[in-house]
Order: sequence, then C-alpha cells, then structure tokens
Amino acid sequence: MFITFEGPEGSGKSTQLRMLAARLRESGRAVFETAEPGGTPIGLQIRRVLLDAANTDLKPTTELLLMFAARAQNVEQWILPALGRGEVVLCDRFTDSTLVYQGSARGMGAEVVYEVDRIACRGLVPDLTLVIDIDVETGLARAHRRSVRTQDMETRMEQQDLSFHRKVREAYRRLAADELQRVKLIDGSRPEPAVAADVWAEVQGLVKQSKEAGP
Repeated sequence: MFITFEGPEGSGKSTQLRMLAARLRESGRAVFETAEPGGTPIGLQIRRVLLDAANTDLKPTTELLLMFAARAQNVEQWILPALGRGEVVLCDRFTDSTLVYQGSARGMGAEVVYEVDRIACRGLVPDLTLVIDIDVETGLARAHRRSVRTQDMETRMEQQDLSFHRKVREAYRRLAADELQRVKLIDGSRPEPAVAADVWAEVQGLVKQSKEAGP
C-alpha cells in the first residue's frame, strides 16, 4: 500500500502521518515513512535548496524540476523497494503537491507536471491520498509558530503571499472533488485525535482489502 498525506502549510499532515504509522505498526504492519522534498540523503540536499528562505530568485521551472529530482531519487531508492517488500509506505507529500503548488499556484499547468511525473515516478500513483484541509490563516500561523520554535530556515514556501496559499488550498479541494476514489478531504481544524479518527476511517478499509488479498 502506498498512502500519501497532503495539505496546505501548517495543516498537521506530518503529525497525522506519524500517528497513522504508529497505529499500523501496532496492528502488525511493516511501515516505511518518508517525506518530500527529501526522503533520501540526496533528496535532503535538494530540499535545502528548495526551501531555504534566502533563495528568493528560484524560478518556477527550476523549482518544479528540483521537486521531481528529489522525488525520482526517493521513488527509486526507497519507495519502490519498500513496496516490493510488502510494506505500507506513508509519504508526506508526493506528485499531488507539485500539481497544486507548481501546477496551479505557480500557474505552470497540470500537463507539465504530469509529463515530468511520467519520467520521474514511472507510473507510481498512491493507493490513497489524505488531504488534511485547513484555512490559510490558521495554517500559516501554525507553521510560523513551529518555525520560530525550531529555528527552521526552510520557510521559503511559508513566506509566499496569501494569494498563493489560497490558490494552494483551492487546488487541493478541487483535486479531492475530481478524484473521489483516491483523494479524501479531512477537516484538519479539529483536535488531533478527531482528525486521526477520520484518517483511520479512510485507511482501515484499504488495510482490510490488503490483508484479504494476501501475498
């Protein structure tokens, strides 16, 4: 199973991914966790370029290609081997992020994103995508508090203007409406346990199907 978590800045998706991973492990499943951009040692080097707040001159095309460079490395080095071992792979962001951030908010278009995805990901599509939805102002306030607390310098995306972040949220909501079977929209404005309950409600059916299918 390949499950991805998506959402605007500060949505709490990373926390929900960790909570789901713990629950799956408690149920006896082998779980591999990864995140994008990053995941691999090479991907982490690319991530620093992409998210460093000092890199204000980074162009949209460069941004898109660097995202997919990190993703291609992650797919080949970690994700496909883990899936081959029969593990549940949980990924914090995947191609849907690029579709939303670069394709929609940057205005590059879905066609460009899918063309590069075809090369970088070799047809890999998540079995389930969970979009943790939250309003822009609340999400950015959360992200800012986290960055201050951790002294994080990877804030280039957070620092985009409000109109950019509103486009991101709208694009995620459209994606969920367009792909009802794969993409599930979950209200992230509630306490973490309530969000986690909805996440599990979406995942448990897939887990059951996987067990029934067997090796």
